[in-house]
Amino acid sequence: MRRWRRSDHRRTALGSQADRATFRALHNASLASPALRAGLTTDSAERSLGHLRALLGTPAAALTDTRGVLAWDGSGQHHVEDVPRFLPDLVDTGRTRVADLACQHPRCEVRQVVLAPLVVEETIAGALVVGAAYATGGLIRAADEVALWVSGQLELAELDASRTRLMEAEVRALRAQISPHFIYNSLGAIASFVRTDPDRARELLLEFADFTRYSFRRHGEYTTLAEELRSVERYLLLEQARFGDRLQVTLRIAPEVLPVAVPFLCIQPLVENAVRHGLEASADKEDGVGRLSILARDLDQECVIEVEDDGSGEDPERVRRALAGDTSMDSVGLGNVDARLRNAYGDEYGLVVETAPGAGTKVTVRVPKFAPGVAASA
Repeated sequence: MRRWRRSDHRRTALGSQADRATFRALHNASLASPALRAGLTTDSAERSLGHLRALLGTPAAALTDTRGVLAWDGSGQHHVEDVPRFLPDLVDTGRTRVADLACQHPRCEVRQVVLAPLVVEETIAGALVVGAAYATGGLIRAADEVALWVSGQLELAELDASRTRLMEAEVRALRAQISPHFIYNSLGAIASFVRTDPDRARELLLEFADFTRYSFRRHGEYTTLAEELRSVERYLLLEQARFGDRLQVTLRIAPEVLPVAVPFLCIQPLVENAVRHGLEASADKEDGVGRLSILARDLDQECVIEVEDDGSGEDPERVRRALAGDTSMDSVGLGNVDARLRNAYGDEYGLVVETAPGAGTKVTVRVPKFAPGVAASA
């Protein structure tokens, strides 16, 4: 039987010197990462730079954009004014360079700097500047590797920003699709009650104001299902004012799913399609009524929302084209909603559309109750 000594346990628990150095490097990188994921700014440079300098183990380090120093950490602060003159050459060549500093301070630890380019989307965004008494070959390689890692974090930041801009553009496009189909008709319906029923006209005008305020104010990507359904109810009140008994609506909503975060304007377009297609077929029915049902239920780890009409139905091939983003299809935002659901939760959470000519349409939305990065805006 082997006897364990205290020294054996210590080596096993802490690892070798190389293991400890690796751990420190990874730890410093993980501490710098969150700030860098916000992009290359003065604030992110200041918050990340101490960790980057610890990662490199140098007397000084700095981050720059293409014009000047964003932040400096460590000794040699007086060299902040020297660095900008080296940046034009770095931007032109895109290559790491070593620069000598004419320093008049006898005790200064920084006599040379290594400038390694930060590249975002194939464009020089700035530089990682590493200051030392002498730039060894090992330090130059280390600066290159850390600059490459920083560039990767900045690329991710740009990807996040691009994704946000894309989602905002998609929501603006969806608003533009909804408004022509609805706003003018709603105002016409309200106007028709001004003389015959002023109280109702006033109530409808307030509902219309609340609906447009929700739809057109600046939102984050997500809202709660409760907020989304509240807007849908306002929309339906306005549509029923237009069509009266020709439109019958049934809502069955499980209270457990009301707080679930969903993409902004993901239910309204489905309801508008259902109303339009349901009423198209109502004239051919004996009772002349179009029926719409909205169901939201709790299904274990998911929330399921179903929007169903008994209208004219649709050719499945046309639905496929609408989901693919074909704007010639008469389906308000169907492809937009499908794309945003897939982007938020994965391809398995795209819209499911069940339809056929003359058979009505049911659209099913599944969303997980909890998903990384998905939270309703305050």
